[in-house]
Amino acid sequence: MYSQFFINKSYVFDRTQINFQKCIIGGNWLMLVSLSITLLCLTMTFGFDHLVNMYIQIAGHIFTIVFAGVFKVGYVIRCVGVHGLGYKVF
Repeated sequence: MYSQFFINKSYVFDRTQINFQKCIIGGNWLMLVSLSITLLCLTMTFGFDHLVNMYIQIAGHIFTIVFAGVFKVGYVIRCVGVHGLGYKVF
């Protein structure tokens, strides 16, 4: 079983397995943070659009697109780590 957010200290891994574990953990954290920022931007630009000025709304739209792309990069990093450990289901 691979780690989700922290490296499990009770298992002994070799160097390549630790690197793939770090890919999985880094990808998971990147997806979590970018999802949070994307949801914050969506809430700011569509939910509270009457409370923020136009420049912040424009920045929110741009950051929504950017952090959605960052989420996809995090998923690819996670898939590289899972594939490197020999799993076929992502």
